[in-house]
Amino acid sequence: MKYKKNVVLGVCGGIAAYKALEVVSALRKKDINVDVIMTEHATEFVTPLSFQSLSSNKVIVDMFEEPKVWEIQHISLAKKADLILVVPATANIIGKVANGIADDMLSTTIMASKAPVVFAPAMNTNMYENPIVQQNIEKLKAFGYTFIEPASGRLACGDEGKGKLPDPKLITEFALSKLYKIKDLMGKKVLITAGPTVAPIDPVRYICNHSSGKMGYALAEEARDRGGEVILVSGPTNLEPPVGVNVVKVNTNAEMHNAVLSFFHQSDIIIKCAAVSDFKVENYSNIKIKKDGDSVNLRLVQDNDILMELGKLKTQDQLLVGFAAESNDLIQNAKIKLAKKNLDYIIANDIMPTDTGFGSDYNKVNIISKDGSMISLDKMSKREVAEEIFNTIGKRR
Repeated sequence: MKYKKNVVLGVCGGIAAYKALEVVSALRKKDINVDVIMTEHATEFVTPLSFQSLSSNKVIVDMFEEPKVWEIQHISLAKKADLILVVPATANIIGKVANGIADDMLSTTIMASKAPVVFAPAMNTNMYENPIVQQNIEKLKAFGYTFIEPASGRLACGDEGKGKLPDPKLITEFALSKLYKIKDLMGKKVLITAGPTVAPIDPVRYICNHSSGKMGYALAEEARDRGGEVILVSGPTNLEPPVGVNVVKVNTNAEMHNAVLSFFHQSDIIIKCAAVSDFKVENYSNIKIKKDGDSVNLRLVQDNDILMELGKLKTQDQLLVGFAAESNDLIQNAKIKLAKKNLDYIIANDIMPTDTGFGSDYNKVNIISKDGSMISLDKMSKREVAEEIFNTIGKRR
């Protein structure tokens, strides 16, 4: 069977070694071939049979084991790998590679490979913060090796601090990003907004909308996977921040306005996907409004039109994309917004269907260009929509 990509997964001796099983399983579900190399110490925590069962490949531990097929295994795996992923990465393997030591199957394979190498460290907090370990990490980063930051929390030894292995889902997402087939945004800075903003009424209440942020987050993941340096300015959502994306959290229109302007001039591509509140309460109450009678009158006034402002500021070298979520006259309203706000593209979607749009994992959109051309997409996942958007706007860059 021919696999789409090949990952060599290195497993080192640490209590988090069992979590690497989830990474193997998740990668295999994406039709990625996984060859596992375990250090001898790793086999004290998890048996090679467990990894063999999930990967459907023989697990390699002993560098001097006689091969069933005549090939030098560390060389053949090094050439075969599209990515080498070390989970968990101990201080030992980081130190070895940083200092050119190749004395076991894993370190030798890493040394012999030209594939990207990603380390997911997991160790005691004091060990991780040790200046020697940090110096080794910085040294490897300077050579082009990539590190996934460890999480903070209670460690197996009982200490609290940084050193926990990141969630296997995040590690898998990071690996898939490295393996993504299209890398047309390398060297590009992409600014994306997502989610709703809120318009406070008093310290307790606010006005908001139904945006879940899913479309904007899908765009951020797509841009990241294509090699872009991504800044995601996000209103309040329940979504996990995408790995490898600089996420800036905001709540109000004003906060989003300030955040977007602070990154705008250094961005090559700007996609305003957020459902920003167009109105705010004219007179915000510093104290909770009490019930006094049967009704409360709120006067709403226009808030910042961020997209309009960006359209006036953008240069010829920048690409500006907006969204038009409409309940009627979809294409007509979208084209008016496209011209009025000086956009290069506008993504028009009908908010009325219940199976697409707000809150859904799916969308059905029209990509309209300033030259008048339009691409209509059928219902598809928001990640697929994000791919089509970047495929389309990429032709104009």
